Amino acid sequence: MTIPLDEVDRRLLALLQDDASRSNQALAEAAGISPATALRRVRRLVDEGVIERQMALVSPAVLPDSLTAIVEITLDRQGAEHQAAFEARVNAEGAVQQCYRVASGPDFVLVLWVPGMTAYQALVQRLFTQDANVRNVRSFFSLQRTKFEPRIELTSSSPPAP
Repeated sequence: MTIPLDEVDRRLLALLQDDASRSNQALAEAAGISPATALRRVRRLVDEGVIERQMALVSPAVLPDSLTAIVEITLDRQGAEHQAAFEARVNAEGAVQQCYRVASGPDFVLVLWVPGMTAYQALVQRLFTQDANVRNVRSFFSLQRTKFEPRIELTSSSPPAP
C-alpha cells in the first residue's frame, strides 16, 4: 500500500487516531473541510487499507488480576513453513494481542493479555510446551503500563511514499 497522503489526509488520520468515535460532522469541522469531503476521504483511506479498523480500547483495569506478558520465542526449526505454522497458531489465540517476527535475537516477540496466572500457564502449555518446534520461551511480565499510544505520527515532514 503506497497511496500518497496529502495534508488533509494526514489531518484526518491524526484526528481519527485521537478519537475515532466522533461524528463525520465533528470530524469535518475539526479538520477544516466539508462533511462530504471528510466522508469521501475517510472512505478512501479505509478502502485503500490505510485505516485498518476502528475499535474501542478497553482499560486493563476492568480485570485487576490480569497479566500482560511480553514473550520472546525462539523456534527450533527456522524454515518458512515452520514460522508460518507458528504464526498461524498464535494468531488464532485470543490472548495474543500482538505478534512480531523479529531479527537478530528471538524469532518472535508476542504481547499477551491473560486474566491471570492460571490462564497464562494454560496458554504456555497450549502454544509453547506442546509444540516440539519451540526451543526457547522467555517471558517478561508488566508491572505497570506507563504508556500505551498505538498511533502513527503523520507529520508533513514524513518522506513521501515510494
